[in-house]
Amino acid sequence: MNLKLAAAGSLAAVLFLAGCGGGDDEATSPTTPAASPTAEASPEAPMTEAGTIVEVAAGNPDFSTLVAAVEAAGLAETLSGEGPFTVFAPTNAAFEALPEGVLDALLLPENKDALTSILTYHVLPAEVMAADVTAGDVATVEGSTITITTDDGVKVNDATVTATDVDASNGVIHVIDAVLVPEGVDVAALTS
Repeated sequence: MNLKLAAAGSLAAVLFLAGCGGGDDEATSPTTPAASPTAEASPEAPMTEAGTIVEVAAGNPDFSTLVAAVEAAGLAETLSGEGPFTVFAPTNAAFEALPEGVLDALLLPENKDALTSILTYHVLPAEVMAADVTAGDVATVEGSTITITTDDGVKVNDATVTATDVDASNGVIHVIDAVLVPEGVDVAALTS
């Protein structure tokens, strides 16, 4: 399977399970700059069969926060399922940019519902490759919509897509530089 990636670092936390295994699958680092959002990985990149979205994310250290969050929310099994899914994955840096204390609060068992809402807000219930992205509102697994714009690069709400088409056996990952928060989640209330 092709392992594609384009652009500069994001969705570090994007998705997935540190303890899920499958770390032997290689993914191109989302911090590698690319000429365009759909640029191919370098020709010398190994062409291996991609693992699930969770396995691909777990194999990339830029997604360790995302993997920990997916595990804390109990979503690893779901995101390792048949799919297909499209995941807008925030990098570790995106999670670090949240207001102080928010990430720690989200990982607490009593905030599992809020964490689940945030994570599923990053997931589409279909595989959408970069070449097929169009501007507009798109329904997420969480139940509300995200807004995709294509003026001056691709944005999802206020997050910029920095890498695209990271192949997985059950869908695709697009890397983003910010954590998306649905309207129904009050992150400020988590730290008060």
